[in-house]
Amino acid sequence: MSDTKIVVGVLRGGPSSEYEVSLKSGDAVLNNLHPSKFTVRDILIDKDGVWHIGGASRKPEQALKGVDVVVNALHGEYGEDGQVQRVLEHFRVPYTGSDVFGSALAMNKVLAKRRLITEGIKTPHHAVIRGDEGDIERQTTEAFRSVSLPVIVKPALLGSSVGISIARDFHEFEASVRKALSHSPVVLVEEFVKGREATVGVVENFRGKEIYSLLPVEIRPPANKDFFDYEAKYTGISQEICPGNFSPEEMQELQRLAIAAHKALGLRHYSRSDFIVTPTRGIFFLETNTLPGLTAESLMPKSLRAVGAELPEFLDHIVTLALEKR
Repeated sequence: MSDTKIVVGVLRGGPSSEYEVSLKSGDAVLNNLHPSKFTVRDILIDKDGVWHIGGASRKPEQALKGVDVVVNALHGEYGEDGQVQRVLEHFRVPYTGSDVFGSALAMNKVLAKRRLITEGIKTPHHAVIRGDEGDIERQTTEAFRSVSLPVIVKPALLGSSVGISIARDFHEFEASVRKALSHSPVVLVEEFVKGREATVGVVENFRGKEIYSLLPVEIRPPANKDFFDYEAKYTGISQEICPGNFSPEEMQELQRLAIAAHKALGLRHYSRSDFIVTPTRGIFFLETNTLPGLTAESLMPKSLRAVGAELPEFLDHIVTLALEKR
């Protein structure tokens, strides 16, 4: 490291469907790393995967030269699935967030789901359609018959609710599968569990705890939305209540499950898990985000504020965690 300030490279953008959101997360990071402690380097990765410094294209090793640690503010493909983590590890640059294996596992909704089921964590009943195995018509019919309607159809390898649809009949189901396959070669079909949506962030080695659970957030999409889709997430049209209006028992169980999911998936530094809370069937795990958004509309910063922690403190903390692993 440098003798004075720590040089922090902030990765943002990336060749993913979440490019715009990542730009905003990266901007929030750039504006909240304390200037008295950090020298900040804005590393933009464009939609073609080309790295840039100050508007000029650079090879990754050039962009990373002299950087002590990277804050990974990418989302989705490349940034959150282990690919950029592999690049950073190749050049031996410490970075925030989960490692190659944890990132790849959590990003694959099918593998993550199977891992959590083995840990006794309840998830919605599901089926899988694989585009590379051919006979999509047969797979679609079999999946339709195996999961009760309505169902959620989602790309298995994306985040931020990109490409997700709800289907209530076979016509909608076929269209939803085609849409999801246009985004990912593997499609996850899940029963649509009716209940209240919740999300819970966790932070490692925070406030004296090995894994500190933030307060559960209750998400209330607008009346015209069946679920918390991409628009509902990033346009400010949903109600996000922190702490959520859950019973003490539900709050405690949500926090326990968020910690359990983080551990089961082998994640690192921080994560945010999504759940459905039902009145009669209990709590269902949906997915875990290894690099949750850090924009003004994002849930993680709101959860941090609810426990009296601001974004600069959180960023300082995860940078410290990354450097400890050097």
